[in-house]
Amino acid sequence: MNNVVNKSVWAEAARGGVLPLAILMLVMLMIVPVPTFMLDMGFVANIMLSLVILMISLNSARALDFSAFPTVLLFATLFRLSLNVASTRIVLVNGQKGGAAAGHVIEAFGQFLIGGNYVVGIFVFAVLMIINIVVITKGAGRVSEVSARFTLDALPGKQMAVDADLNAGLITPDEAKARRQEVSTEADFFGSMDGASKFVKGDAVAGILILFVNILGGLVLGVVSHNMAIGDAAKTYLTLAIGDALVAQVPALLLSIAAAAIVTRVSSPLDLSGQITSQFGVAKAWYPVAGILAFLGVLPGMPHLLLFGGAGVATWIARRVSKPKAVPLVEATEIKAPELDWSDVSESSPIVLEVGYALIDLIDDRKGAPLMGRITSLRRQLSRELGFVLPMVKVKDNLALPGNAYRLTIAGIVGGEDDVYPNDLLALDAGDCLPGVTGREVRDPTFGLPALWIDASQRTDAIVAGYTVVDAPTVIATHLNEILNRAAAALFGLEEAQALVEGLKTHAPQLVGALTPQPYSLGAITALCRGLLAERVPLKDFRRIADAMVEVAPMVLPAPALLEAVRQRIGGLIVQPLAPIKMPIPVVTFSGELEELLSKSARAAPEALWPFEPQLAEGVMAALEAAVQPEMAAARNFAVVTSPNCRAPLARLMATRLPDVPVLSFSELPEHRRVDVLHVVGGSLPALAAPDTASGELA
Repeated sequence: MNNVVNKSVWAEAARGGVLPLAILMLVMLMIVPVPTFMLDMGFVANIMLSLVILMISLNSARALDFSAFPTVLLFATLFRLSLNVASTRIVLVNGQKGGAAAGHVIEAFGQFLIGGNYVVGIFVFAVLMIINIVVITKGAGRVSEVSARFTLDALPGKQMAVDADLNAGLITPDEAKARRQEVSTEADFFGSMDGASKFVKGDAVAGILILFVNILGGLVLGVVSHNMAIGDAAKTYLTLAIGDALVAQVPALLLSIAAAAIVTRVSSPLDLSGQITSQFGVAKAWYPVAGILAFLGVLPGMPHLLLFGGAGVATWIARRVSKPKAVPLVEATEIKAPELDWSDVSESSPIVLEVGYALIDLIDDRKGAPLMGRITSLRRQLSRELGFVLPMVKVKDNLALPGNAYRLTIAGIVGGEDDVYPNDLLALDAGDCLPGVTGREVRDPTFGLPALWIDASQRTDAIVAGYTVVDAPTVIATHLNEILNRAAAALFGLEEAQALVEGLKTHAPQLVGALTPQPYSLGAITALCRGLLAERVPLKDFRRIADAMVEVAPMVLPAPALLEAVRQRIGGLIVQPLAPIKMPIPVVTFSGELEELLSKSARAAPEALWPFEPQLAEGVMAALEAAVQPEMAAARNFAVVTSPNCRAPLARLMATRLPDVPVLSFSELPEHRRVDVLHVVGGSLPALAAPDTASGELA
């Protein structure tokens, strides 16, 4: 076992040391004189490296399949330039000895490729440089620049599309993380390629300058230092200089082609050869080519044999690609009907938003998906406010809905639905708007306010008239926000409770040890948290809630009583949103007679969910609604306060008609906070002041 570990450590160290060692060798090639056989090995390695890079580029399906290309291009260029420096030193020092003085590779390129004629070599080198610099390098550099600009401009949209797919439930968080990494890597790659293309261009220019240095230095050294005739010096040193330039220029040309192939790639499941073959395999393109070549072949003075041969080849290719591919036969016994899966009969996400066909543009990535961004921000904000991570919102189209309709489903139950018009605006009327704005009269789906769907051109007129104007994505997002707030308890489950406990364990492990699994199971913690969320008490400070649960644990209370006991100990958290710390808490209370009547009813049936008689409940609600209506119309924060034994049943009673009004007990009010009594319900109503205790009805 130790031997295996040691081998892996040594292998990792060896891999980590390759790059520093290679850079050190590049520096040594530039500074330290090297023998000719090492120089020949370097030239062969340079050609081999350039060919490998070219082959990898041609066989990559996407540009990111060779994401290390910019860095590889840098080191390949440095390697070739270091060889140029070493060969220049050898040519200038030993060039008077003849063609083999600088090594066999340079001699072969100087003699075989250009026939020993340095004039021909200069022209060949010039043509290669024109092809490399003017055509390939310049084109690849321009493509790199444009690709980098477009990729960086599209980066925010691509990241929003990933977030939209994640919120819609189309991908998992791990897949979203991988896609974000891919988008970021793509932007980094094309940005690096924009700079790496300058290496290729600079390398080509350096090749020209090095050639001139070798020619000028060779002529001077040959005539001055070695007393050679100008013609002999030119023949000797120019042949070596041209051979050296060609040895470097051929790999440079291969790298330029590789860079151009990489930056001009279009993402495809096929490599470059497969992509070109599949797209050139069109018979309708080859038959006209065959006909044109055959027509040219019958014209006088044309090379008839070659043109007819080309027409025959084009015809053969056209017939070849037009043949249908053989499809393997499958026995009937192998064909199986698709099996029914659990995903076909159940919904994976508890939050589902369905839209009609006219609203698809609101969730379409190609149209910017304006609704998806709102949902992402909404889910993030609500998760912070409620204290737990809300499940993903799955957004999908439903052709069974009317075109402009949407439907919100929470845990399989329809929470809300309405119609919106994506090209219009919703103008909300708060009651004091000026006349003159016309549109389609509706009710706001969230607050029930009177509203108008108006044309976008009326936006300014509606704002001047006093309307609050919002677009269709905002209408849906606001409606979803309200529904999720009310359904927070239904969205909280065992997994969310476990996540809260695990989060608390990191900074309060002793508290968690005293909380669960004894005396509270995970199910008990979940039920308590659901009870708090049902009455709009957030779980942001779960540590305070856990402290309260541990404190009341010795009492061994049933679930309803446990919830009330915990609420009394976290009263400061509950009343905090009602008023700033320096302001009194605005409350609505009941008269002494009515409070006594409610308490008697609650004590008479302590286990009942609805202990109040129907007539009493209706009278209390009517009086309460009349009292709090001005406060609600003015959008003021306040709470209804009652005795501890009445709080829970009264909260259930008010939830049907006043769901946004919190109900507190006197025990939940902090001792250090002042209270401002806005209204006393029942104090001025004779019918509530004289109850008929025998029947429980209002007198």
